Amino acid sequence: MKKVPLRKCTGCGEMKPKRELIRVVKAPERRAGDGSLIDAGGVSLDLTGKKSGRGAYVCRSAECFSLARKARRFERSLSCQIPDEVYDEMEKELSES
Repeated sequence: MKKVPLRKCTGCGEMKPKRELIRVVKAPERRAGDGSLIDAGGVSLDLTGKKSGRGAYVCRSAECFSLARKARRFERSLSCQIPDEVYDEMEKELSES
């Protein structure tokens, strides 16, 4: 029997199979050879689950997403500030999927 990977939803806090959740990912920063910053590494939804970077998981419901947003749980788990425009864009993308 194959083991099903479980992840915790940042909204409701329930442990669920990884395939039932959507990953919110913070892309890694990219730097040039001299150490200067090329790309700051933005935060986005990862519907495929394959993007590289630090991830946090949330249920496919708008309710869980808004709970996590209100409590700033994404910012805590990804260790970064997330602007409201990015939240709005992710919310729109979540409602379309």
